[in-house]
Amino acid sequence: MKIFRKYTDNQMNAMGSGLHLKSVFFNLVLLWLGLLVSACSDFLDVDPPRNTLISETVFRDPATVESALANLYYSMREEQGLVSGITGLTPAMGIYGDGLDYYGFSADYLQMYNHNLMAENDVVLAWWRQAYNVIYSANAIIEGVEKSSDLTTVEINSAKGQALFVRAYFHSLLVLLYGDVPFIADTDYLENNKVSRMPEAEVYSRIIADLEEAIILLEGFEPSSNERVVPDLHAAMALLSRMYLYVENWEMADEMATELIAVFPLETDLDQVFLKDSPETIWQLKPEEGRNTYEATQLIIPSVPGQTYALTDDLLDSFEVGDLRLDQWVGSVSDADETITLHYANKYRADANETTSVEYSIVFRCSEQYLIRAEARVHLENNVGARTDLNSIRNRAGLQDIVANTQSELLEAILQERRVELFTEQGHRWFDLKRTGRANEVMGAKKDNWRSTDVLLPIPETELDTNPNLLPQNPGY
Repeated sequence: MKIFRKYTDNQMNAMGSGLHLKSVFFNLVLLWLGLLVSACSDFLDVDPPRNTLISETVFRDPATVESALANLYYSMREEQGLVSGITGLTPAMGIYGDGLDYYGFSADYLQMYNHNLMAENDVVLAWWRQAYNVIYSANAIIEGVEKSSDLTTVEINSAKGQALFVRAYFHSLLVLLYGDVPFIADTDYLENNKVSRMPEAEVYSRIIADLEEAIILLEGFEPSSNERVVPDLHAAMALLSRMYLYVENWEMADEMATELIAVFPLETDLDQVFLKDSPETIWQLKPEEGRNTYEATQLIIPSVPGQTYALTDDLLDSFEVGDLRLDQWVGSVSDADETITLHYANKYRADANETTSVEYSIVFRCSEQYLIRAEARVHLENNVGARTDLNSIRNRAGLQDIVANTQSELLEAILQERRVELFTEQGHRWFDLKRTGRANEVMGAKKDNWRSTDVLLPIPETELDTNPNLLPQNPGY
């Protein structure tokens, strides 16, 4: 780790409000109680007070700490989650942006699709609550392992490193979606219940600090599974590379992406990229045994009518002639009369009919790192290196080398390449439009109700009622 030697440093209703944390604390205790009964054979002999359960029981045994961490990853992929699950970023930000059309009937999703979003929207509230509940759980793990006298240094470091990564990851999503947000770094619910929002720049700074520390702690940690479902230092590096890009630290984005590209080779066969054993996957979420991804279940159109989402014509038209991704990552289906044909994302193909887990939900893959490095290199005036990275992605898709030469041409080509490479993946397209300042230009031409203030989601109204320190509301709501 040559770079980091430079440094020394849901359910929505079940868990309650993300920042109204007194009830969350006790619900978390009860949740972990049920989890740990099955994870620790002698747990039934222990009957500590509820408010000391986490510190005095969970952190005596590495197996129960691992179970607590596993619960965080479960929360990421299930229920009303941001990352995956039934309300994940992929479909929701696809319809909020310009990647997906929406044919469903959910009032909350129609608000997002039509850009008449209200602060009472249940999806917006569920995301906020789930994110802060997971952050709270991560903080409980950090505090617990730091105080533990039963765990080894290696066990403490690996658990704390994973929890720091989780905390950083969810804060990164919150700041991207809501702008100024509280950064929660402890479990003091009395203080957290009255926190204020923090400027975006400071939130990013704290995210980066968490990830830098996580990478140091996770160096040498090797998960027991080789399926890349437990975040290790490479997962932390992948998120840090993305954060460096977002804050325009081009040198560090370049260096971080370079280290990852050296470890994770591109999968040469487009049909194999989204299988669970793809060599370019850096971190992914594993479904329950025998299940596959929510992405396939949600995005594949079984019949017309019967669709909920479909790829927009605008996205389809953005593919160049001869782009193999259009053939291999896009499927189509027509109605019985063959008068209507709709297209869908066919990256994940194992739908609910499959009985074997062959695909996991990928959160970070190496293709993104090539595109991060390409963008960073343009800003570092390394146009040759930027073209090389860009062409690595294009050539795999059957396209010729890019002919762009100037900085503006290259940046435009990279944004276009990110669109066709990362479509229907974790909201990348929307976040790219937002961070590059192009949301107004692009969305204003495509959505009748678009307003410039739509670059941010509203702070949930119930959260403002609970904690007035979160005021003011984001503009436009």
